[in-house]
Amino acid sequence: MADVHSKKIRSYNMSRIKAKNTKPEMLVRKFLHSQGFRYSLHNKKLSGKPDIVLPKYKTIIFIHGCFWHGHKNCKYFVVPKTRTKWWLNKINSNKANDEKAVKLLRKDGWKVITVWECQLKPTKAERTLSVLLKKLS
Repeated sequence: MADVHSKKIRSYNMSRIKAKNTKPEMLVRKFLHSQGFRYSLHNKKLSGKPDIVLPKYKTIIFIHGCFWHGHKNCKYFVVPKTRTKWWLNKINSNKANDEKAVKLLRKDGWKVITVWECQLKPTKAERTLSVLLKKLS
């Protein structure tokens, strides 16, 4: 099946996708800050370059995009019909890197929390953030 967009449009669309400061990430950051939590961001010295680092609580928070990290049984993770093999390799590589990072962080004594993009959609965000708060308390 051919792509519905031209190469130029597809390239432009892909260039707009951010790795940092995504909407889900900003939502969690604003919530944590409003609750009095202070954190650092994208620490390159820590495995996996975590989205949010709460040193006082020895806790790491990863905020994963459902597509990019292959969220199992999620409606937002759909394998593309074009270049399927390439995409599966990319996503499986991301998942392997995630697992490795979590294992190393836990070995170093960090508590690791993963929040999925789909858990921050408007109908689920309040509950997800409430659960996150309980995990940090």
